[in-house]
Amino acid sequence: MNLLTPPAPIAPSTSDQPMVVNCIAYRQDGSRIGDVTLDAISDVLAQPGTFVWVGLHEPDEHLLLKLQEEFGLHDLAIEDAHAAHQRTKIETYGDSLFLVVQTAQLINGHLAFGETHIFFGPRYMVTVRHGASLSYAPARRTCEHTPELLANGPSYGLYGVLDFIVDNLLPIVREFREELQQLEQDIFAETFKRSTVHRLYDMQRDLMTLRLAVAPLQDIISQLVRLHPQLIPDELRPYFRDVYDHVFRVNESIGAMREMLSAAISVNLSLVSFGQNEVMKKLAGWAAMLAAPTLLTSWYGMNFQHMPELSKPWAYPAMITVMVLVVGGIYLGLKRAKWL
Repeated sequence: MNLLTPPAPIAPSTSDQPMVVNCIAYRQDGSRIGDVTLDAISDVLAQPGTFVWVGLHEPDEHLLLKLQEEFGLHDLAIEDAHAAHQRTKIETYGDSLFLVVQTAQLINGHLAFGETHIFFGPRYMVTVRHGASLSYAPARRTCEHTPELLANGPSYGLYGVLDFIVDNLLPIVREFREELQQLEQDIFAETFKRSTVHRLYDMQRDLMTLRLAVAPLQDIISQLVRLHPQLIPDELRPYFRDVYDHVFRVNESIGAMREMLSAAISVNLSLVSFGQNEVMKKLAGWAAMLAAPTLLTSWYGMNFQHMPELSKPWAYPAMITVMVLVVGGIYLGLKRAKWL
């Protein structure tokens, strides 16, 4: 049988990327046999010491049923992989695992989320990507460059994919941290910007969504570190622990930034209120200075017949002097109180 045949024809995908990204067979020693067709998977698995790694992108129901036939996948797992929009989880079906992992990407400055569904058995691994998710070709190449570890079977491929997913979260966290530093400068600027509040809210929302995607991943990798000895050899558990450490660090960074954002929002609101109070104090001060001469002049606007000082030649200069002294006293008092 020739295993290096071109992939089997599949119904065209609705996107620019084909549904079957790759389908590659490997030997027990970790060396690559080559591309195989979907129909040839069962023939490859019939040979001892081989395993298959299949990568899919938004497959249709027909393709998933074909893989179910080749690998004996569970109906419920196939249903989840086809429907997508699943929560992050790990489920056991006999001697195989089904994992759902949330992925994230920064696209034109906006955070987009996707899903990766992983069917993982003793002699196969199938990755199904939905939405915003990078190709796992780099993770595959990294695994192929260390055949002595790939000799552990698809479990090392699972490590490579999970490590790739987590490593892609680090630049996103770094980008959020840099944006938060810029927002801090805008918060303490002299002029209030409404756009700053919008950016703070959008960032808070994105971080909350990102944490909902990352936090459950800790539990999944923790299970892979401690459980499933029939699938995860002891030699690879330190590698999964390393991925767990990276997830833990990402999750802590997200939590810290969320707290800083909450504090930034509170500070922003406080500064806006403080600025408004300062404006109101100044307006009240000027209103008080204007009220004094208004009161004095209104006194002489009354239509009384006998107001003795009206007939005095010094009355007008005296009134001007009194108004200046009163307004000046109010001004000095407000200045000392730092209202002006």
